[in-house]
Amino acid sequence: MAVNAWTACEMSDSEDDGVPRLSSHTLAALQEFYAEQEQHAGLGGGDKDSIGVIEENWQLSQFWYSQETALRLAQEAIAAAGEGGRVACVSAPSVYRELRELCGGRVSACVFEYDRRFAVYGPDFVFYDYARPLDLPRHVAAHSFDIVVADPPYLSEECLQKTSETIKYLTRGKILLCTGAVMAEAAARLLGVKACRFLPRHARALANEFRCYVNYKSGLDRED
Repeated sequence: MAVNAWTACEMSDSEDDGVPRLSSHTLAALQEFYAEQEQHAGLGGGDKDSIGVIEENWQLSQFWYSQETALRLAQEAIAAAGEGGRVACVSAPSVYRELRELCGGRVSACVFEYDRRFAVYGPDFVFYDYARPLDLPRHVAAHSFDIVVADPPYLSEECLQKTSETIKYLTRGKILLCTGAVMAEAAARLLGVKACRFLPRHARALANEFRCYVNYKSGLDRED
């Protein structure tokens, strides 16, 4: 991640005002590093399948699903939305990517994300800050999605409560929530969802146990 790329900085000798500055050499190297990161993320090239090279930003509490989990959740969302349905992926970009690859026009999807790197997805991208749950663009109408797939970025009731406001605004009824097992009681109270048998996995192992929760009869309860 860029935030950890520079653990020490070479300071310039000009600190007459008491404010340390980067030397011109270090500043140039830093600018080159960020340019390379943006290029890899596909920001300049408009590569709409570039999430595979957009690295997790742990400061934003980003943890991508394993490919198997992202695929399973995308398949479930397509089945739940139905032919011609609409899917909202709230803080779940890896599910959105699988939807793009799978749907073949059967459903449409939008990705609601705070991280503007995902603006690479063009009109499918909606900037979203969970702290302002209903601060959405005018073109995002209430109850305009057949299913909402959501993964709140933080395991806290405050975050889940605010994300729940967004979910209830967007969905026509169906909810697929992925969050920690410790949030089960709050999820049931706020969204009327219950845990599924399917256990989501992440590309990098996490200490917290995660679960999927739904408020409808789901294929995620099938035995594999």
